[in-house]
Amino acid sequence: MTYAPIDVSQFARAAKPLTSYRKYWAHRFGPAPFLPMSRKEMDQLGWDSCDIVLVTGDAYVDHPSFGMAVIGRVLEAQGFRVGIIAQPDWQSAEPFKALGKPNLFWGVTAGNMDSMINRYTADRKTRSDDAYTPGDVAGKRPDRAAIVYSQRCREAFKDVPVILGGIEGSLRRIAHYDYWSDKVRHSIALDAKCDLLLYGNAERAIVEIAHRLAAKEPVHQITDVRGTVFMRRETPEGWIEVDSTEVDQPGRVEEHVSPYAMISEKTCDDGTADAPKTVQFAPNPRIKLKRDTTVIRLPSYEQVKSDPVLYAHANRVLHLETNPGNARALVQAHGERDVWLNPPPIPLTTAEMDHVFDLPYARAPHPSYGNAKIPAWEMIRFSVNIMRGCFGGCTFCSITEHEGRIIQSRSEDSVIREIEEIRDKVEGFTGVISDLGGPTANMYRIGCKSPEIEAACRKPSCVYPGICSNLNTDHSALVHMYRRARALKGVKKILIGSGLRYDLAVQSPEYVKELVQHHVGGYLKIAPEHTENGPLSKMMKPGIGSYDKFKAMFEKYSKEAGKEQYLIPYFIAAHPGTSDEDMMNLAVWLKKNGFRADQVQTFYPSPMATATAMYHTTKNPLRKVGRASETVDIVKGERRRRLHKAFLRYHDPNNWPLLRDALKSMGRADLIGNGKHHLIPTFQPLTDGGYASPRRKNSTPRKGTVLTQHTGLPPRAKR
Repeated sequence: MTYAPIDVSQFARAAKPLTSYRKYWAHRFGPAPFLPMSRKEMDQLGWDSCDIVLVTGDAYVDHPSFGMAVIGRVLEAQGFRVGIIAQPDWQSAEPFKALGKPNLFWGVTAGNMDSMINRYTADRKTRSDDAYTPGDVAGKRPDRAAIVYSQRCREAFKDVPVILGGIEGSLRRIAHYDYWSDKVRHSIALDAKCDLLLYGNAERAIVEIAHRLAAKEPVHQITDVRGTVFMRRETPEGWIEVDSTEVDQPGRVEEHVSPYAMISEKTCDDGTADAPKTVQFAPNPRIKLKRDTTVIRLPSYEQVKSDPVLYAHANRVLHLETNPGNARALVQAHGERDVWLNPPPIPLTTAEMDHVFDLPYARAPHPSYGNAKIPAWEMIRFSVNIMRGCFGGCTFCSITEHEGRIIQSRSEDSVIREIEEIRDKVEGFTGVISDLGGPTANMYRIGCKSPEIEAACRKPSCVYPGICSNLNTDHSALVHMYRRARALKGVKKILIGSGLRYDLAVQSPEYVKELVQHHVGGYLKIAPEHTENGPLSKMMKPGIGSYDKFKAMFEKYSKEAGKEQYLIPYFIAAHPGTSDEDMMNLAVWLKKNGFRADQVQTFYPSPMATATAMYHTTKNPLRKVGRASETVDIVKGERRRRLHKAFLRYHDPNNWPLLRDALKSMGRADLIGNGKHHLIPTFQPLTDGGYASPRRKNSTPRKGTVLTQHTGLPPRAKR
């Protein structure tokens, strides 16, 4: 049985295929066992220089779950000689000269995680570990690594173009609220002084840029590549500029944006015919602007820095302009210069996804690390990424800001080939595949029923407030893949470790049955995030009723299979829109249902996320943004954030003094007592009553947990 590829053809027609370029002359050297990290390795390959040098804040693991390995192998397949400088000492430019001067450009990324989230907890405490570093050692990358690395590259060889990418760049492409400094910062394109910033999954953009630079085109002339950001002085001739306050129609996010037109008048005070143009903006549904020459001007950096309402407005407009089918260019002034954002990259087709994942990865860390353990690699070494993107639109999550909402799926044959390669080549394989997934476990080959509707849609989510009637929720292709994968010789078990969208899963009982009876290793992690409608509406998550429906199906199919299996729900504390009463009600629900959370997460405001805009501005960008618009309850201050986290861990005696005081002040002393219906007891055991983080020392973030969902992306999804 075969399934026709879903190639999002309405997008693909506008993009040049990755495999259609004429290969660069250096392809004669062939693929390297590992991309070189030293001059000695270059000599062994017969190279006198590198065409491209990639700098990353992660250890170099040659595996398709690590973004820099993917970019390196994609460029190598185009015929370029690519070297890697991994986790360099950033105190001087000397370590950046290790591979010599790049012939074409530097490629810079902070790594698979945002460097600030990698280094600091949600309480702004320094982490003691780093899952992307050999030995789990912290401190191997600087704060704001993308900026520091870009500056050091420029110092090393100042005339070599610097191309910045990765999730740290994606999430900071415009003026953004920075949680760690508690202020609005510039676009990272300005602070890093890079020539180009690539946001989103960058294969298509980086391949085009590499070939154009190889053809001697100056980097400052490359201004037409989708998914790129750069600085310029003025709007080019022929472009129509639209004010963002005209584009953003008041109302709910489900409403589509009306087209707008510009009206130009040749008038001035003296009424002369040769007067300069003054521009007015007016809605006119009968006149449509040409999208590819229309740019939307956002409020300037200086404006959003000083005005929370304009910040929330800019965030809302940016999220409305993220569909590759209809997004327009954006521009934002930073002083005398503009930050120009081209529309998002065209998603990869199934054939292109197969090409990227079928490249000759060594599927192992670079040999220079010896036997040192790299926790992120240990976690994903026996897992397979089957798709990219997420149309869930959760406001706290960074996946859609980086990978987009269009699902890009591999072919079943490509996935099966990778499983067989793991079985045959990866040391230590015992027959268990730890995951077939991605940003979300069950969005494989799911998308809009109508290419025309998909290309025109501006909704931030296909599943909120309910599942869109235009969404195809058929899980049959995924079920077929599961069955084929577990039938492979030498494969004992296929587990699903990625986060599950359970409100989508219940649309396909066959899928839930297949999952529960064959692919759960005793526990299945899901993330309802909360039980109360207030915070759920700010998260764009379904009500707890969807969880109850999935739970009933999970228990039914587990019982039919004669298996004792458990759901492990994860929740967020202190999310915007969460009251103290909401957390109290969640704690009561947890106790009633017998849950004792071990690992919990306080809301972490990652740059550019919608929930972060709420946190910074107290406004709700999901609805009308204005001076008198809805005000969101924001949980700030150490004591209140501790209280919300304490409610999630109501069973921890260290939290009982804090909870007793809070319950009394809330008028809910009836929840204090020694009965089963009470939340916490009246007695206090011999503890210091102080706050203790439940995060275990040297623990590794796990896919699908609250921690990975709210710190950015799971390792395989970050680029």
